[in-house]
Amino acid sequence: MAPRTRNNPLALAVLALLWERPMHPYEMSMTLRERRKDESVRLNFGSLYSVVDSLVKHGLIEAASTEREGNRPTRTIYRLTDAGATEAVDWLSDLLRTPVKEFPQFEAALSFLPLLGPDDVARLLRMRVSALQVSITTLDAAREQARAQGLPSIFVLEADYDSALLHAELDFVVGLEASITDGTLEGVGLWRELHTRAAGGRLEPEEIAEALAPYFTTEGAPPTA
Repeated sequence: MAPRTRNNPLALAVLALLWERPMHPYEMSMTLRERRKDESVRLNFGSLYSVVDSLVKHGLIEAASTEREGNRPTRTIYRLTDAGATEAVDWLSDLLRTPVKEFPQFEAALSFLPLLGPDDVARLLRMRVSALQVSITTLDAAREQARAQGLPSIFVLEADYDSALLHAELDFVVGLEASITDGTLEGVGLWRELHTRAAGGRLEPEEIAEALAPYFTTEGAPPTA
């Protein structure tokens, strides 16, 4: 069996579905959507079929049978192989056990925050706070609905995790906006001065980089993960 990388959670989703029973790709897609797993795993038909083909190529799933309804095209039903079952357990175990460095877009924005002026950043962060509050309200309503329907918590843990992350981000963003606005964020004075002088035509963009350079020398650069 050819080696493969574990870089697409949709492949793990397919293995998990086929652990339950053999399915054709359309049923896989519908099942993931019905269970709202498409909110945790990026899903579209094109990528799903590519993942299925890759899993077949690597011997992790195999065609079990075909079926046809009326004039619809023939559908191939896939099942999990022994190698696929082993891969699913090993992969899930690794994901639960070992933290990995991910690259959220908001983290990237924070990394380059000084490109914008403090007042603009504070305004944008207040807008983000509003958006986060809406997301939290919507997610919490969905979680309550699931509980009202008697769905055990074990099947909505990803929603609980998302809620925890959203609340943590909200707290962070609220605190960051406040510290920028009231001037308690370390370095905000230099940040504001550079943008004020640049806006008044008294400082070229290259001079901003030059002013910040001493803080990012090889010896004094902030630690990286």
